[in-house]
Amino acid sequence: MQVLKQQYKCLSQFLVFLFMLSATVSFAESPRFSTVVPEYKLTFPHDFGAHQGFRIEWWYVTGWLETPDKKPLGFQVTFFRYATDNDFENPSQFAAKHLIIAHVALSDPAEGKLMHEEKTAREGLGLAYAKEGNTNVKLDDWYFVREEDGRYQVDVQADDFGLRLTLTPTQAVLLQGGEGFSRKGPKPEQASYYYSEPHLSVSGTVSRHNKPVSISGSAWLDHEWSTAYLDPNADGWDWVGANLDDGSSLMAFQIRLKDGGKLWSYAALRDAAGELTLFKPEQVDFFPERTWQSPHTDAVYPVVMRIRTDEIEWLLTPLFDDQELDSRESTATVYWEGAVKLTRDGQPAGQGYLELTGYVEPLEM
Repeated sequence: MQVLKQQYKCLSQFLVFLFMLSATVSFAESPRFSTVVPEYKLTFPHDFGAHQGFRIEWWYVTGWLETPDKKPLGFQVTFFRYATDNDFENPSQFAAKHLIIAHVALSDPAEGKLMHEEKTAREGLGLAYAKEGNTNVKLDDWYFVREEDGRYQVDVQADDFGLRLTLTPTQAVLLQGGEGFSRKGPKPEQASYYYSEPHLSVSGTVSRHNKPVSISGSAWLDHEWSTAYLDPNADGWDWVGANLDDGSSLMAFQIRLKDGGKLWSYAALRDAAGELTLFKPEQVDFFPERTWQSPHTDAVYPVVMRIRTDEIEWLLTPLFDDQELDSRESTATVYWEGAVKLTRDGQPAGQGYLELTGYVEPLEM
């Protein structure tokens, strides 16, 4: 098995080299990517699948798990599809039209630091793909698939840990922005199509050092696709997705400017009955309460965050501090991606994931 993994790693590195080589030569006009417009209405199951006319897309799952001895674990699995500038009409199977990238991470307080791994390959030859029509993403032996009954199957095995999970929806899809059109800045084109599936019921196994353990828990799924995402003056974003104890769901983010100010912000709170409250940029503010300096990159992250959504005060505290993910070998970024607990107006409210990007260097998308 180790020999096969090494062979795949060598193949992946070679394919990425081919992509980089081909990107330096222009055989035709670069493809024109689709733009995000507010008039589009998301339809399912079609929009569960890939949207290859757009520049970038990701399927992102985070959640809290519990072992049989009641110990908490956090997990993240993300698959990215990135369209290159190579000619889409090129018939060659070696034409690197799309890259598939995947990140997996496990937050285990017993380890005291984030366990993570990443992979990259060009789409093609059955090794890596993101299919249209329904969620079906694969990178070598890692995959994320939506079945006909709506359940998701995740199988991602890294060197020191692995996840084999079934995610079962318990609530309706949450269309961010009200209709799935999610603004990311003041300009109309700074937007994505975006939906979430909160309160996914999780079952399966987590393996650590080749020892599988049964788990249960809950997860949050995001699926976004876009072409123009961040304003050139943006530094990065702070984001949270949380499953609340009363059955509600909270998503909030802010896009930060390079000078430290706020470019844009948004929040959505849906209660257990399905009533949705959308908050405007002026109603959403993020306030760092405590920072942590990474011993790996020296980046300083606001790992304890207070968020105000109109008259509601949320406090986010991490499962532990060292949840930094260095993905410079795949997406050329470093970010903090951590399991957090939430209080609402001082009372325990739920748990989710906090994502902090652009703290090592400005994010470009």
